[in-house]
Amino acid sequence: MERKIVPVKATFLRDVIFAADDGLVTTFAVVAGSTGASLHPSVPIILGLANILADGFSLGTGIYLGIKSELEMDSKDKALIRIEGSPFLHGLVTFFSFAFFGFFPLLPFLLNLPHKFLISGIVVALLLFVVGLLKTIFTKKNSIKSAFEMLLIGGFSAFMAYMVGFLVDRFIV
Repeated sequence: MERKIVPVKATFLRDVIFAADDGLVTTFAVVAGSTGASLHPSVPIILGLANILADGFSLGTGIYLGIKSELEMDSKDKALIRIEGSPFLHGLVTFFSFAFFGFFPLLPFLLNLPHKFLISGIVVALLLFVVGLLKTIFTKKNSIKSAFEMLLIGGFSAFMAYMVGFLVDRFIV
């Protein structure tokens, strides 16, 4: 008899890791793009907070709707779908993880610290590294490799955002 593997399609670990990475990277992208374009320091605060609320809400509702859609599938494979908790709870976990981690890149701006962008970048890099390390508690994978993978992917995203702000400011507007 053929043994079927039951995939776990919706876990809270996935939600937290996905939202933490997205919250850190997209909020820092706002900071990096604004800094690259030499905009006033209030701009990253305004756009960053808007990003946290709008993007966090969109991400949370997207997770909710995606899981709900999988559960509503009319298919023979429905028995293969397993979730931890309700779709609503997954959406909530995603939103709050995004908002929590997304707040960190804005802290140096909110606290009006000197070298705001540098401190924000260091904080984001450290948190990406730490989240990459912490996820290995559950995945049992190489912790250093996982941490650097998360740091490099997030770092490249931040670099792209900074360069877009810089290039648009210098050559387009």
